[in-house]
Amino acid sequence: MTRADGAILGSGTSGSRRGALLTLFSDLVGPHRGAVAAIMVLQIAATVTGLLLPLLGALIIDHGVAVGDTGYIGRYGLVMVVVTALAALLSVAAVWLSARVSLRMARELRGWVFRRVHALSAREFGRFGTAGLITRTTNDVEQFGVFVHIGLSIFVTAPILGLGGLAMALYQGAKLAWVIAICIPVLFVTIGVIARKMMPEFSRMQTRIDAVNQIVREQITGVRVIRAYVREDGEQQRFAITNDELTNSTLRVGRLNALLYPTVMIIINSATVAVVWFAAPMVQSGSIGIGDLTAFLSYLLMVLIAVLIVSALVVVYPRAAVCSERILEVLDTESSTTDTRYSTLAGDHRSPPVVALRHVTVHLEGAELPILDDVSMTARPGELTAIVGGTGSGKSTLLALIPRLMSATDGAVFVAGVDVRGRRGDDLRRRIGYVAQQPDLLAGTIASALRFGAPEASVAQMWDALEVAQLADFVRADPKGLDAEVSQGGGNLSGGQRQRLAIARALIRRPPIYLFDDCFSALDSRTEEAVRAGLRTRLAGATVIMVTQRISTIADADHIVVLEAGRVVGTGVHQALLRSCPEYAELAMSQISSREWA
Repeated sequence: MTRADGAILGSGTSGSRRGALLTLFSDLVGPHRGAVAAIMVLQIAATVTGLLLPLLGALIIDHGVAVGDTGYIGRYGLVMVVVTALAALLSVAAVWLSARVSLRMARELRGWVFRRVHALSAREFGRFGTAGLITRTTNDVEQFGVFVHIGLSIFVTAPILGLGGLAMALYQGAKLAWVIAICIPVLFVTIGVIARKMMPEFSRMQTRIDAVNQIVREQITGVRVIRAYVREDGEQQRFAITNDELTNSTLRVGRLNALLYPTVMIIINSATVAVVWFAAPMVQSGSIGIGDLTAFLSYLLMVLIAVLIVSALVVVYPRAAVCSERILEVLDTESSTTDTRYSTLAGDHRSPPVVALRHVTVHLEGAELPILDDVSMTARPGELTAIVGGTGSGKSTLLALIPRLMSATDGAVFVAGVDVRGRRGDDLRRRIGYVAQQPDLLAGTIASALRFGAPEASVAQMWDALEVAQLADFVRADPKGLDAEVSQGGGNLSGGQRQRLAIARALIRRPPIYLFDDCFSALDSRTEEAVRAGLRTRLAGATVIMVTQRISTIADADHIVVLEAGRVVGTGVHQALLRSCPEYAELAMSQISSREWA
């Protein structure tokens, strides 16, 4: 398998940053080998053609200008024009092709990261953070693409220009070779020292970009809370501190970058002055001609420009290396919900299965206590299985285990008698209608929100689901009906409307398993009762598991599981639990008067 399939390749983050960069490039370059070869050929042709120009210039000076042969000047001048035009054309073609290849590789890499993010479980999301994953998918991939573009553009040009220029310079003026022998090592040492100082700064800069993204995301999504508690000044100060840290890191990198080019130019200009100074007596004595000296200076400049080109790569390399390592951290992270086999669930896709948890424990990394501890329960078709408990008792985590949004640390979850870890996640989830307490709605329309659950749903099916969810009257009241706009996250809907739309989205799939995670919390008692009445008729025969804190919602449930601090402390029906389970009785007492449940 390839990274595009979400497989785990490479050695993870234990390798060096250089290894991360090379690993990504080698994984991506396969389909583009032909284009990369063409780029190299174009660069070789352009560079070799360019190396002829100083030699032609020397011939024109020594055999044309020096003796006043205008015909010679015209002929070789025309040759120089043709050679220059050819070199420029070849260079433009190489740069255009390298830009095309780098953009396509960045596009593929962005797709790999995006698909990998979708494969991660809640545990891995918590490790990287939403802002960090966004930065890695966008900014980090962009930096990798920039490096590939620059690298492909100069991969062949710099060494051929440098070595070819060096050979031609020695041919034109071997007595001045000592200048090259001094300035090239000085250049490489200078560039290496500056690049080494850049690497940690780039690492800090990318981390601080994550932090800025995180704060911006929190402040945009939580703007109402910030305003309600009059915390604008505090949040602005928090953003300003993080923004200043990012700015300072960027400035430090900028200062190093600003130091690089002037230093390189000082060395280049000093070498040119040294050549002219020491070559003057040679010209006077006739041991070297003016044309040869001019050619030597040109080739020396080519050698030094080759080093300068390499320095351009050095500037982008540290950041690209850091970004590549961060990208590989995502690509090489094994999801705790990774498919282990690829067979599908046996039996009728629509046949309601038994859902069972056997000695399930969920312990998150870094947590002192498990979220769930040795939990066992069974939910059967045609029954309403309710899960109740106080805040933090592990109800939502338990529900997330069934569609493998999370995986158990110990124990197993079975659907139709099969361990869910041994089946394809997408095949399992097609059999489940999942409604979260805080439903995530994508921007679009009412119709697109419903068809997110069933892409082929008809208009009649959409209205039927809306009727059961008690949202049909609201949709009819809008002149656009099913085409009414739904903003990102359902921001233009009330909390209850979002929950009912999410319920309708699950109903329209008509799956054999329904998971309701406290999805009536934003509904008033009258609306909740109407929705539950519709669900009782619609979901007859299905396997239904409902998480709630409201005793009134599940008083008529066929089976109730009571959780306390991640452990099952009671199971049974409502009346029996009131007598046998103190935790359940306490929860009921806090919600229902003694006359109603006595």
